[in-house]
Amino acid sequence: MRKPFWVVTAAVGLVTATALPALAVDTVVTFSITTAGLTISAPGTVNLGSVESGTPNISGQIGPVTVTDERATLNGSWTATAISTDFTTGGGTEPETIPNINVSYSPGEATATTGEGTFTPGPGGVLNIPRVAFTGTALTGDNTATWNPTLTVTIPPAAVGGTYSGIITQSVG
Repeated sequence: MRKPFWVVTAAVGLVTATALPALAVDTVVTFSITTAGLTISAPGTVNLGSVESGTPNISGQIGPVTVTDERATLNGSWTATAISTDFTTGGGTEPETIPNINVSYSPGEATATTGEGTFTPGPGGVLNIPRVAFTGTALTGDNTATWNPTLTVTIPPAAVGGTYSGIITQSVG
């Protein structure tokens, strides 16, 4: 007995339709973006110059300071801070000291930025405790911010002559 033509055609079509997915292959593709870190850089030494005895203060810029953020974040942030040691000189038999409560820091505006985000100078202030120098917020990807802070040292009337030195530590986290 012969089968009707439409039965044979339907059977061939069904075989063809079910055979095609067996030829499909999926390939999972992955890749990584490596990241670096969060760093801060500033000059190793700065000389504010000299003033005559009796001058109430000395001031000058100590930058540039640059924060480089290579963490490739999404909505990231960082905060840079500054603090000072006392300033001392060997001008007498005992080292003379200008305490860090006489040292103030003013970050000023950013001199350069890269990347996406908001870069805001902090209020600065007296450096006897860590003060906010600069912040980066709403950061996407890599970014940098550079500023040139002004340091002002108030000189006590009884300060002795000599070359004073202290350390300004600027950090980021």
